[in-house]
This record gives sequence, C-alpha cells and structure tokens, in this order.
Amino acid sequence: MPGDWWALGPIAAAALGSGSLVCLLRGLTRRAEGAERVRRLSAALNADHRARLVYDQNGVVLARNELARTLFGPDDDPCAVLANRAQGDERADEEFARLKLAARRGGTYVAEISVIGADGIRDWLSVSVHPLDGGGVLWSGEDISARRAIEETLRREHEMLADFIDFMPVGFYSADTEGRFRFVNQHLAEWLGHSADTLIGMDLVDVLGVIPNPEEDRAEMRLKGRNGDVFQAFVTHTVFDEGGETLTRSVVVRDLMPERHWERVLRTSERRFHWLFDDAPVGIVLVDPDTSVSLCNAAFTTMIGLEADAVNGLPVAEFIAAEDRAAATDQLARVLMGTSPGAHLPVRLAGRDREMVATLFVSPAAEEGAVSGLMLHFIDTTEQKNLELQFAQSQKMQAMGQLAGGVAHDFNNLLTAMIGFCDLLLQRHGPGDASFADIMQIKQNANRAASLVRQLLAFSRRQALQPRLFDVTDALAELSNLLRRLLGETIELSITHGRDLGLVRVDPGQFDQVIINLAVNARDAMPGGGQLTVVTKAIHIDRPYQRGADVMPPGNYVLIEVADTGTGISQDNLGRIFEPFFSTKEVGAGTGLGLSTVYGIVRQTDGFVFVDSQPGHGSTFSIYLPRLDPAEAGARVKSVPVDQSPHAGDLTGTGTILIVEDEDAVRLFGARALRNKGYRVLEARSGESALDVLRGEDGIDVLVSDVVMPGMDGATLARLVRMERPRIQVILMSGYAEDVALGEFSGEDGIHFLPKPFSLKQLAGKVKDVMGEVR
Repeated sequence: MPGDWWALGPIAAAALGSGSLVCLLRGLTRRAEGAERVRRLSAALNADHRARLVYDQNGVVLARNELARTLFGPDDDPCAVLANRAQGDERADEEFARLKLAARRGGTYVAEISVIGADGIRDWLSVSVHPLDGGGVLWSGEDISARRAIEETLRREHEMLADFIDFMPVGFYSADTEGRFRFVNQHLAEWLGHSADTLIGMDLVDVLGVIPNPEEDRAEMRLKGRNGDVFQAFVTHTVFDEGGETLTRSVVVRDLMPERHWERVLRTSERRFHWLFDDAPVGIVLVDPDTSVSLCNAAFTTMIGLEADAVNGLPVAEFIAAEDRAAATDQLARVLMGTSPGAHLPVRLAGRDREMVATLFVSPAAEEGAVSGLMLHFIDTTEQKNLELQFAQSQKMQAMGQLAGGVAHDFNNLLTAMIGFCDLLLQRHGPGDASFADIMQIKQNANRAASLVRQLLAFSRRQALQPRLFDVTDALAELSNLLRRLLGETIELSITHGRDLGLVRVDPGQFDQVIINLAVNARDAMPGGGQLTVVTKAIHIDRPYQRGADVMPPGNYVLIEVADTGTGISQDNLGRIFEPFFSTKEVGAGTGLGLSTVYGIVRQTDGFVFVDSQPGHGSTFSIYLPRLDPAEAGARVKSVPVDQSPHAGDLTGTGTILIVEDEDAVRLFGARALRNKGYRVLEARSGESALDVLRGEDGIDVLVSDVVMPGMDGATLARLVRMERPRIQVILMSGYAEDVALGEFSGEDGIHFLPKPFSLKQLAGKVKDVMGEVR
C-alpha cells in the first residue's frame, strides 16, 4: 500500500466503512505473519551447524542456509565446489557421482569425503542426500574432521597397548592352574633378572619362592632380583576361568608403591584394552591352536547374532558359511603351520537371517618364536558388496539403454522417410490403383517396425508418452475380455480389485501394453494350462525399499500383482529378464523385448516392477505405480496427443518454412510434403547451414529442426533463433520422449514438439497449428 490506512484522510476513511477496514487490517496482519515465518525459518536454517540445501521435485532450490552457500556449488551441480577442493581425488569423485545419482533417483546416500581446507590442511566432510516427503531432496554437509582425528588416535593407542603393558611402571604376570607363568611383562622380567621369554613356563615357586594364596587377593613378599638383590614387593591378583582352566592375573608393585597410583595405572590399561578390543568397530576373535574361539569381542557376536558364551570354545569355522568354510580353514591352517605370515579373504558368515559378507584378516600370535594361536579380524563389507552389485547392474542397464535408444533414434529416421514417402505415393495412387495395395503393405510394415522401435525406447525410457489420470480398476475391467481371448480356454483368469485404489498417472495405451506383455509371457509359461491371477491394492511404503539396483522411495502406491502357475524362472536368469533381447524361450519364439518394454514403461512413469519366482512354482510380477489422492489428482493437467489438430480436415497453408535435417530422406520428404500443401520451403542439412539461410532470409515463419544432428544440434540452433529472431516459431523433431528431447525448452512458448516417426498428415497438421500462432 502507498500509505497506512489512517493516511487516507477523514473523508476516505469514513467512506471505507467498518467492514472494509477490518478486511484491510486482516490483510496487513497476514502479510506481517508470513514475513515473520519466513524470517524465523531462515534463522533456524542458519542456526543449524550443518549445511542445508533443499530442492523441490523439479530440481529448483527452495532453501539454502549460510553454510550451504559456502560448502555447496551452483544450483545445477551442488558438488562442484567440493570437487574442486578434492583436487582430482578418484575416491571423492566416485562419492560425488553416487550422491548425485541418489539425488536423481530419490534415494538416500551418505559419504565421508576428504577435501583441502582454506588453510591447506586436509579436512573430512560428511555429505548426504535424503528424499523429502512429497518430492524433493535435502542435501546436508558437516565437518567431521574432529571425529576422524579421534579414530586415528584410537588406532595409534591400540598399537601402543602392547608396549604400554610391557613397560608399565609395575610388574605384571599371569599364571595357570599349575602355578606356571603364562605371561610376564618386560618390567617384571627386568626386576627378576631374566628375559620375559625365559620366564614363560617356569614355576612360580622357582622364581618367586612361593605361590600366592588364591584365596587372598593381596600379599607381601620378598623377591630375589638381578644380581641376587632382594626387594620387598606388594602382589595383588585376580582369579578367572578360561575354558574350565583357572588362571590368575597378578600385579607386582616394588617397594610398596602407593596403592592409588598402581590402581590408576591398571584402570587406564583396562580402559584402553576395552576401547581397542571390546569396543572395536570390527569383529576380533582370538583363536587357539586347535582353531577354537578363546575370546571374541561384541562386534563379532553382533555379526553372527549370538552371545559370547555360545561362541567361546567352538571351532571358528562353524561361524563361516559352508561354501566358504573349506577355503577359510585352509588359510587358517597355513598361518598356524607358519607357511604363511598372514592372509585375508572374503567370507560369508553363518548364523544370521540375512547373508553377511565380510573380509577376514588372519594374523599369527607367537609365543617363544612359535605360533601359539591366531588373531582374526572380520570387517563387515555387506553394504559395500551390495553397492558394488547395484552399481554394476546400474551401469549395465544404462549402457544397454543408451544402445537401445541410439538404435531406436537412427531407425526412427528411416521409418519417418518410409512412412512419409508412402504417404506421398498414396496421394498419386488411390484405392483403385494397382499399386495401392503394395504401398499400403509397405506403410503397414513400417508402422509395425515403429512399434518395435517404441519398445526399444520404452526400455531406454526415451519414448514419447501421453500420460493422463485414470483408475486402474476400470482399465483392467475393460482389458479383461481381451486378456481372456489372449490366454485361451486352458488358462483361468482371476482379477481381484482392491478398495479405494485412487488414481495413477500413466499413458493408458502403454499401461495396456504392460499388462498384455505380462499376460502373454504367463501364457507361454503355462503350455498345459493353469491360472493367471491379477490382484490390485493400495499400499503405503514407510521407508525406502531396495530390490537389486532399484530403490523405491517411501510413499503411497497402487500395487498390481500378476501371478501365474507356470514353469517359473531360474535364479540365474532372474537378474537378466528385464534386459532387451534376453529371452528364456526357444529360438524364434520371442523377441526378448516384452519384459524390457514393461520395465521401461513402468520406470518412465516413476513406478517400479519386481519379480519373484521359483522353478516349478510360477512367477509373480509386482508393479508399483505412484498413487495420487483426489486433491493432487485435481491439480494435474491431462496431456493432449500431438495429432489432435483442429485443422485435421484442411492441411494447406501459406508461409515460409525452414526445415533442418541431416537425414536426406527425411528432409526431402518433409520439404515435398509441405510444398504440396502450399508452403514455401527452405532446406538445410545442418545447424550451421541453417544459420546461413536465416541470415539471408527475413520472412521465415517456422523453423522445423531435428534435435540430434552432427555439429550444432537442434537445441543449440533453437536457442540462437530464440535470441536473434524471437518471432520465428520452432518445431523440434525427435524419436525420444518430449521431456528428453526438449530439455530446457520444455513448456516454453514458441517451442513445439513433433515425435518421430510421423506421417505426412501429422507433419502438415503440426505446421498448420504453429502457423496459426504466428498470425
């Protein structure tokens, strides 16, 4: 407002009236409250000790606190600044790639990355991405250099522990039931005038002159030291049981050292041992020469899902999966015999509901120069192994998708020319002509080939879809009669509909294609008859759900289960059934594109498809499609097919068209078709040639350009034309989906899309529509 309400003057204020005044005050109050909420939200984000960057589902930045402005890069690449600070570190680059991949797929990923700080010292950062309810991604960053420094300190403390025990300012020894030394530290050995190795196995009576009474935990005695010197000592010991054998641990304090001092030293030693053994993040197992477990820490018992009492005394091989047991036992034997200084190998652990993969490190424990046991370290690599498998599968599927998309793109150019020249021939050869039937055969087969190309594009997720909102229940009801005809009389079809399914946003034709492909595969898997069951239900996923390389984010879904009682699929083939051209049928019985088409269509509509099967017990395909509630569904806009043109009857027109296409056959067909409809047509084989034509022609109304061309592509050409000649309307042609082909131009005024392959009628109709916008 230009001023406050009381500044309107007495006459205007009186005319305003009490009702209008109240409304005005409420509006001012709401504005103030909204500004205060924004200010508080900004203050809360800036108060967080972590960098916070929030994107919406369209990749637009919603919020960024002050730490995020320093830590993260530009909106289109939040990892850019960190990548520069990593200075080409390969591991860091791999972590950045995984973070961006998780952000694109709506998954969760946490990485610890080393970068160079402003002072030139290497810092450690924890960077994570998390999906947000309703769409969007949260990027977080935190400095963890202090924690990493603590971990390094603990490692060094572990290495110092042995020296610490040996050179404690007090003597320390351990004795067995027979009263023989089992361990003597260096300090006590020096007091007694012997080497530690010599004392091991000797009787306490021969060295100390007496065996301390186990019933008394403290005693004073006179000991004989180096050169026969006798000194007064204070001995305290504890008794414990190890595998049925009674042992003692004793501390010897010379010259009655104050009790508080040695107790403090002992507590420090035990605390450090606790840190380095019991609280170690990896499983540690001490193994006797007979390979039985003498001691293990909490991390190992957690790995195998058992208590320590149930582990001690058992052969360590029992906790290794049967398929890896022989190799592990062989390595343990080699180290025990001294033929190998140590070993490491991957193993799978037994005793858990889920399979756990670990790397086993075997180190010898030596006494008197001989191996007296083993120390085993088990490092859990399950998550790493899963990530490696997911990455390999993702890379394979991506490479095959790119190959399929590339083949489909080039083939679409050929089909466009074939269909287009058939349309030109049909203009001269009517139904009564002898050549009419031959031309129609060519066109029909070209359209069949276009259907195969759409399947390839479905797998690569680059097909042109026309999604709209519809009810799965109604769609399956309409499709049921066709399914029964496809399945035949020997297969019983059962469809069970869930309640309150809601709506999904899918291309109806492609949805029918998914169900039909699954039904046909099920029919082929039941040559002697059987039952096909289709069940629908509405479900809610509380947390991310992972199957193979796909991670399904939390949310509401409509589940469609298609189950058969056929021959099933072997475990060896389950991981490949969605690959194009892979088929378990006999040669000539299938193209290998059915299930890859299903996978591509479902994934392109933000859905997921999983399969469960056992040979001889049939297969169940589970399709999850995002479920829309009525409020969200009402906000969606239905797509209109490109060929629904108001000028379908009259396709003639006037004006100047510039057609840019590197495929000669497509360009010649398009030029002839448009000239026949009355347009003046200019041609160019590349983006560079098109710019030359544009500089010499002022009266061009419409630019028709292919997207993928050598040299300057269609998107770059369109961008230059929009800057220099904004009056010119642009039609971009591509065999890929509209959102893939248009990219940054998606939804922009003056930019139109024509999917390949197209017919003469579709080309002329699109140009006619666009020419209407020019005028």
